[in-house]
Amino acid sequence: QIKTLVPTRPRATMEQGSALSSMLRGPAPDAEGGGEGLTDDEGPRDMGVGQGMCIECGELPATHACDQCRDDFCFVCYKAQHRRGGRAKHTYQEHAPAVAVSPAKQREVEIGLAEAPIQGGTSAAAAAAAAASTTTAVSVGDWFTERSKYIPLRLTMEERKILRLLEGALSCSSYTDKIDVPNLLKNKARRTHAQLSELCAMLVGLLVAIDYEKGQQLAQDHEFAQYEPLFQRIFEIGRRHKIMNPEKMRAEYGKLVYMLQDSMVPEVRELLGFSCVKPIRTVYTLLEEKGALAILMDDKMVTATSEILDDGIKTREMIRREIKAKEAAVEYLARKYQATNLSADTIKRCIYSICDNNSFLTFNRDPVDKMITHMHRFFKSDLVEEGFSLSITGGVGGARLTHNHERQFHFVLQSLTLWRDILNDMFKLWCLAETDLLQQGNTYTLKDTGQGLHRVQPAPNISRAMRVILHRQQDKAGTWVGSSVVHLGDSNVPNALMFIDKYTQVSRILNPIVITMKQIDIMYNNATLRKYIDTFGGTERTKKLILHDLFRYAFDGSGADNFFDAGSCIDGRLTSAWNWCSMLEQKAFFPIFKLAGFLGFDGDFQT
Repeated sequence: QIKTLVPTRPRATMEQGSALSSMLRGPAPDAEGGGEGLTDDEGPRDMGVGQGMCIECGELPATHACDQCRDDFCFVCYKAQHRRGGRAKHTYQEHAPAVAVSPAKQREVEIGLAEAPIQGGTSAAAAAAAAASTTTAVSVGDWFTERSKYIPLRLTMEERKILRLLEGALSCSSYTDKIDVPNLLKNKARRTHAQLSELCAMLVGLLVAIDYEKGQQLAQDHEFAQYEPLFQRIFEIGRRHKIMNPEKMRAEYGKLVYMLQDSMVPEVRELLGFSCVKPIRTVYTLLEEKGALAILMDDKMVTATSEILDDGIKTREMIRREIKAKEAAVEYLARKYQATNLSADTIKRCIYSICDNNSFLTFNRDPVDKMITHMHRFFKSDLVEEGFSLSITGGVGGARLTHNHERQFHFVLQSLTLWRDILNDMFKLWCLAETDLLQQGNTYTLKDTGQGLHRVQPAPNISRAMRVILHRQQDKAGTWVGSSVVHLGDSNVPNALMFIDKYTQVSRILNPIVITMKQIDIMYNNATLRKYIDTFGGTERTKKLILHDLFRYAFDGSGADNFFDAGSCIDGRLTSAWNWCSMLEQKAFFPIFKLAGFLGFDGDFQT
């Protein structure tokens, strides 16, 4: 079945194949390079800011002219850059935008600013209702429409077969081990040759697995451009699957992204004769192609995409009724909007893709919500219980920050709320991250960051999105505790891929703790385990001891040897949390985790 994807009529010229064949035979003996084209500063790193646009983000029209900075900012960037320090005293002149922004872009910004944390529940109904209740008057349909732009389509059975082929090929590849090595840093020609060799080996291998005869022919003539749609589809399926399943392809995805990143290098792309990258196929793009965006505006979408969970309160009958109502809503939408160019199965595929997004939120965002609930239950900002103060002092117990109880309470709460918002928008951030990583002209520098060789690359799209999320949280908090620095494109977070990898770890950190909190009550029903738990003072005190240690030492600025790498910056908070995880075995309550089935923060629970 996959063979049908292979074109029968070549489109590439013989000149392209000849040039590539010549290059693959190796660089000339006297070929020298002052470093790989992506390891120096040549090429556009700054995309420039258009006239009348914000000097900071370059995406929205400037509306605030700072009298002291003498720069023009959009509303979001002005607030972000003038929150504290000497800049907080700056004055500005508000003016009408000199450049008109499209209604779609303005709506996107409004919806982004409107989305608020929802305590408890991951259903689309709760999220859409919260968005609709904001001052920007975002409708439920607008919420679904905007969110669907970043929700990948669920894979079909045929696409899953292609995925297995790609995963097998990537698991056999040692791409980064051969390309990102010190001995190729100083010779541009040799590194380009190595990149082409590995890329062509991957492309030929994929085609041989699909059609042996055509794969043999491709290995001889190197006319890759004729198979552009096939290769683009194979790589897009792998990228789409990874976004929907962050726990899958943990080693293979990095190789895939870096391989595609190198395929966008001008020299490599010119010799290949085509681009390996195409946009991720989302729910929105499919419905837009079919002229069926009205589905997203239908009120039944709320019921059809709701997440049905056993929260311990619902009866079996209540759950059964919810399932029936959801199935009926799906069937209703499929019947109502099916057309000659849009089958009922395709509509259901779109709906179930949105459901997959809600399932992602359940397992990744909900642990943060539960941790916030635990914090409000066991601790108060204005009440210090004896033995349970959250205060920390720099230099004591490994802490690098000094906070009293109230300040530390708000520091932890703001960190958790920020993580919650990042995970809520993770699919959008992931799509933007791939845009930054695979954008032609956005070059990277391969250098030693102190943690080995990494590809340091600017991430303008992720930076803008993070500024919006951070501004939203700072606006709600009123007084922000700690630094507002977001590391991106530097030694701490070298590129957008590292950013995504960093924040997909949040649920891996918090899930085991949340599960242990729940298991403590269950274990207490066992007479033998009850005696052990009583040595800590009972179930409630045991939970409080664990949370007290977590909220103090997982948010103390530790985990690095300087304040720039850890401390109170946005990324340093997560570094401190990982540092706490690495020392869990030394805690007095560690046996409680083991009794609850804990295997590790990077593994599964034993059931």
